[in-house]
Amino acid sequence: MIGKRVPRLIFAVSAVLYLCTGLLLTAGRGYLMGDALSRVSATQSALFSRDPHLSAIGFVFTPLTALAQLPFVVVAPLSPAITRWGLSGVLMTALFMAGAVTVVYGIGVDRGAPQWLRVVITVLFAMNPMVLVYGGNGMSEALFLFCLCWAVRRLMRWVRTDGVHDLVAAGIALGLGYLTRYDALAPAAAAGLLVFALSYHRRRHGEYRFAGATMDLVLVSAPVALAFVVWAATSWLITGEAFQQFTSQYGNSAILAQSGASASGSITAALEYSLGAMLILAPLLPLLLPIAGALAVRRGDLPVAVPMLLFGSVLAFQMLSYATGSTFAFLRFYVAVIPFAAILALLIAPAHGFPPSKRLGKYADTVTAEIPEPAVRVRSAGSLIGAGSAAALLLAALPVTALGMNNQLMAVQEYALGAAVFPNPDNVSAKYNDGVRIAATFRTERRLADYLDALDLPPGAVVMDTVYGFAVLVASEKPDRFVIPSDRDFVRVLNRPLERGAKYILAVPNTGRGSSDAVNRRYPSMYENGAQIATLELEIPNDGAGQPNWRLYRIIGS
Repeated sequence: MIGKRVPRLIFAVSAVLYLCTGLLLTAGRGYLMGDALSRVSATQSALFSRDPHLSAIGFVFTPLTALAQLPFVVVAPLSPAITRWGLSGVLMTALFMAGAVTVVYGIGVDRGAPQWLRVVITVLFAMNPMVLVYGGNGMSEALFLFCLCWAVRRLMRWVRTDGVHDLVAAGIALGLGYLTRYDALAPAAAAGLLVFALSYHRRRHGEYRFAGATMDLVLVSAPVALAFVVWAATSWLITGEAFQQFTSQYGNSAILAQSGASASGSITAALEYSLGAMLILAPLLPLLLPIAGALAVRRGDLPVAVPMLLFGSVLAFQMLSYATGSTFAFLRFYVAVIPFAAILALLIAPAHGFPPSKRLGKYADTVTAEIPEPAVRVRSAGSLIGAGSAAALLLAALPVTALGMNNQLMAVQEYALGAAVFPNPDNVSAKYNDGVRIAATFRTERRLADYLDALDLPPGAVVMDTVYGFAVLVASEKPDRFVIPSDRDFVRVLNRPLERGAKYILAVPNTGRGSSDAVNRRYPSMYENGAQIATLELEIPNDGAGQPNWRLYRIIGS
């Protein structure tokens, strides 16, 4: 009974911790991240837009981060703060990051690690500054880490138990991971290779060697393949593009081009940033990796290969993506290194006992479970000391991560947290002022939404794109007042706004990301002069970093 209570307690305490952190950052300090708020906007559009339908969540990004918020956004009409401050995302990330923390503890349970070691490593992982922030800010990292840690745990168990339930669960976790972030294809491929190779090796003296290994490969890969095919096919059927992330004007590739971003300049520079980011988030990784690997080889501890392959493939994928100019230099893209280091610290202690399984497979490895208790104590004494030392060093490494997150060069999205959480009006440094502007992002959009709400406009009165307009949409108490690209008649309204009952058009500059704005694509001079169909009603300078100055145009004749 106690064994069941501890994971529940860990989950509950972690969820409350991350929820409080998220509430402080968002509603308390107004610190909102664009990607998180855009997912809230997508979820809101699927429920409460002028033309609500499920496909309004969009197909540029994978859907699970938005879908997971549906139960929270559904009550937004009763409490508009849920969308205005992105609280649906806060609730979602708090629950899933708490789940990731609980899974890390569960890996220690499966290994038979001492209770004190499980608790210490779990607490250190949960209290990592990066985990604290991304456990409550509405981004996709929490959900992705949960799926990745879950896949690692079940695949580690399968290596020992050969249980089909563990293999299927690992596949489901990877499939859900793909529906969270495209990065999951890397660990899915690594898991498939490991499963096929190990299953093929296990059957070296039996029949149906290739067929059996192939069946195991299908079990772990089928959920990912299904998620990939269904998502791509659905996108193609509805939008005409199977992979909007790469082909759409709103996709990541287009954002990079519109933002003037390019490759890091050289492979060396890309590697330097990637390695530096990983050292900030897990300073002990260069020490833990060879120690855990050497001990695994010495013991014949094959499950240790699972986190090395799955987490390693995610990190390698990020390094390659940045080196080829396919993504930005964001510290959060390397967040998987944090649970990787925590799990490696757990794995320094030798396996003891046997992980739970509904049904052992034919090739279950029960050798460790059969080692006499005194022999285990003698063999593990030194390793436990090493694991305890690793835990102490993980504690000492937490300030390194906190300092790294305050580095303007390495942590372009996180360094403003200091200005948001600890405001200091007497600080006049350029770095602090930049942080203040970042912390003020979307403040102008909230004021603009309040202004439009006060006009008491009818549904469909304001035409805008959601490239930047998503922040206005989520802050409004009446999202059905806006005509947005997910509305099935958006093009018709945009072409003839007066005839379709629209009264205003919200415009942004036709530069940078604004060049992809549907209003600018239809009326290239709208921001400058109203494109001869509208007159300037209001100009709204923006307080936030990287946000446009808005212009509200009244349609002539409305």
